[in-house]
Amino acid sequence: MPSLTLVGSTRLQIEAVHVAEAYRGEKIGAWMMNAAKEFAKSNGATLLQLTTNKQRIRAKQFYERWGFKATHEGMKYYIKDES
Repeated sequence: MPSLTLVGSTRLQIEAVHVAEAYRGEKIGAWMMNAAKEFAKSNGATLLQLTTNKQRIRAKQFYERWGFKATHEGMKYYIKDES
């Protein structure tokens, strides 16, 4: 997606990544991250970013091992909750 930051560069956004518990430890997550990195590179992205739930500690540790840094605090506002 185009970005207003980083001199108008392109970034790749990763969301909703899950590996079923029965398949964890089989390098599926590593395969997905490699595929995402290669896709980003081949499409001229300068930044690969993702969101993860703060309660998913193991997922956060996985992403940190891949070199991701927690640089921002995300926020949500649920429109459907308005009455």
